[in-house]
Amino acid sequence: MTKDMNFLLKLEELGQLLLSIVLFQQLDYAWWIYPACILLPDISMLGYLLNTKVGAWGYNLFHHKLLAIAILALGYWLNHDLLILSGIILFGHSAMDRALGYGLKYTDSFQHTHLGWIGKK
Repeated sequence: MTKDMNFLLKLEELGQLLLSIVLFQQLDYAWWIYPACILLPDISMLGYLLNTKVGAWGYNLFHHKLLAIAILALGYWLNHDLLILSGIILFGHSAMDRALGYGLKYTDSFQHTHLGWIGKK
């Protein structure tokens, strides 16, 4: 991936992270809830304690933006603030991770992502 394309992708993800903050501000939660919850989706990495296949599956499930959008939409449809919050947090966290270069995982290694390799091979 070229430097220019990498920059554009990170900029797009940063925009999505900012969108999640704007959506969060529309909810009736204290401001500190967002930073307190933003790293919760990383609990899904516990699957790596078993093996890389389980770890990648769990990580990818909780870092997939379609799941975040589905939970967010369900929350709006049911008028359920906790579901809305959950969708916003999942979406914002995934955008933040991708802006930092952490993509969806392949099953061979935590460092092997759809955005390329993290760190040294």
